[in-house]
Amino acid sequence: MTTANKITLFRVVLVPLFMAALLIEYPGSDYVGLGIFILAGITDHIDGYVARKYNQITTFGKFIDPLADKLLVTAALLILVERGRMPSWCAMIIIAREFAVSGLRLIAAAKGVVIAAGASGKVKTVVSIVAVCFMLTAHVHDFQLIPGVLSVDTLAIALIVSTTLWSGIEYFVRNHSLLEFQARSDDTD
Repeated sequence: MTTANKITLFRVVLVPLFMAALLIEYPGSDYVGLGIFILAGITDHIDGYVARKYNQITTFGKFIDPLADKLLVTAALLILVERGRMPSWCAMIIIAREFAVSGLRLIAAAKGVVIAAGASGKVKTVVSIVAVCFMLTAHVHDFQLIPGVLSVDTLAIALIVSTTLWSGIEYFVRNHSLLEFQARSDDTD
């Protein structure tokens, strides 16, 4: 197993620790959870760097890296919904995009095509991680950027949802040819 894949697997292990830190309330648990989330976000950058620099790009890495990202962000979304910090419909949009892009990647893989992460997907991941960090910071949801109109939470949610939709649309537009339906020769009536 490559070093890059070990770092990615470490990120996967951090996900239940992150959730436990935020679900088991004790003094400072929010900051412990935030610290774990930040560490996991940093490992996302490190594993990619190591994989490229040391030519450790593997099929397993192409599978586990996006899965680790999805697990981390989904865990954070579930915590935020449970705490009343994010509407469930926003979380559903984000999770649905993840399923849709994963499905597209499965179709591509069946056709021998690998869909690499696009720039919009990377932007979406960074925006999501930074926005979630703000939302996990204790009492930041009380901070109003424009009193009565725009809070930190509202801005963070808007950024996450908009970059999620943008990247999801880009993946499907860029790879629409994988979804074209063609009649098979044995399907004639």
